Amino acid sequence: MGTQESNEETSGTGRRALLGAAVLGAGGAVLGMAGTARADGARHGGGGFKNLPKPTIIGHRGASGYRPEHTFGSYQLALDLGADIVEAGDLVPTKDGHLVCRHEPEIGGTTDVADHPEFADRKTTKLLDGVSTTGWFTEDFTLAELKTLRAVERIPANRPHNTLYNGRWEIPTFDEVLRWQDEQTRKRGKQVWIYPELKHPTYFRKQGLPLEERVARLLRTYRKDRRSSPVIVQSFEPTSIQRLHKIVDNPLVVLLSSAGSRPWDFVETGDPRTVADLVKPAGLREIASYAQGIGPTLDLVVPRDAQGRLTTPTTLVADAHRVGLVLHPYTMRNENPFLPADFRKGPDADAYGDVFGAYKAYFATGIDGVFTDQPDTGLLAREDFKG
Repeated sequence: MGTQESNEETSGTGRRALLGAAVLGAGGAVLGMAGTARADGARHGGGGFKNLPKPTIIGHRGASGYRPEHTFGSYQLALDLGADIVEAGDLVPTKDGHLVCRHEPEIGGTTDVADHPEFADRKTTKLLDGVSTTGWFTEDFTLAELKTLRAVERIPANRPHNTLYNGRWEIPTFDEVLRWQDEQTRKRGKQVWIYPELKHPTYFRKQGLPLEERVARLLRTYRKDRRSSPVIVQSFEPTSIQRLHKIVDNPLVVLLSSAGSRPWDFVETGDPRTVADLVKPAGLREIASYAQGIGPTLDLVVPRDAQGRLTTPTTLVADAHRVGLVLHPYTMRNENPFLPADFRKGPDADAYGDVFGAYKAYFATGIDGVFTDQPDTGLLAREDFKG
């Protein structure tokens, strides 16, 4: 997900040698059966992420506007609707070291765990990246226990129609996602791309559940740890992406939240910089030394005024392109509350606004792609934009 070149032939061997040493303590339980459903990313990648359609339409947690997020129902629908990439998934660990796909480690809002009396005593309060959070956490469950749960709609007030599918799908593992990717690639006759995110890597490393080595080991097992592999890896923590840069050759992306925020790894290490510093030319040059792209919030591309209306675009797109980074901002959603005020229609929280007008405004800035909960809408908007 970027324009910087990397000599895979010379750098890959060194990184994978380092990976071999890094994962020795990760534990065999991290991996399920590799199976025979293995696609060679270098062979099927079609030249890599730079050859994906532009602007690239990325199914945010699948087609989460229509199905509960991070389920195979959501992922499958994103492909059926034509998404160029599927964000499968947000990766968090289990107690026994597996990686599962959940928006957050706290699963009270995305599963039916509260309906399971056998897990009532697992409810607890933890400090998650400095925020007191109460609920049930994946790291307190084994994979077998999590597999007894079912996914539910996270924002039912905005998506009451999605509640129809509550309880239909279980929590997927990343190993299952990688096998699903290969199966779908074969069935569809073209490479399926995924875009996993490492969630709270500093938090989990302190618990003895480091994410980077587990992700790298799975990618290596499926031969998807190369620059041409159809897997783009992202994180809000720059040091996590730097760590990945040393052990895999995949395209890497640094996610960027609001301008005044600080990545949690910066907080932990005493780095005083904020996102506002990272989006300056010097910060972008530093990111470009270990990543191929950035995933900024849309407000970093086009700020909103006090009334929530779009204002003048920043120079972020031009500044990032100048150092060879691509931009995949987040997140486009059709529903009113998520749109800039000048594109909302009516007061209803689940009603659609003028999302095509909003897409046009954002595409006009030159962004390389966008995360969207409704991939079909994004594809139509791209058709309109490209004329």
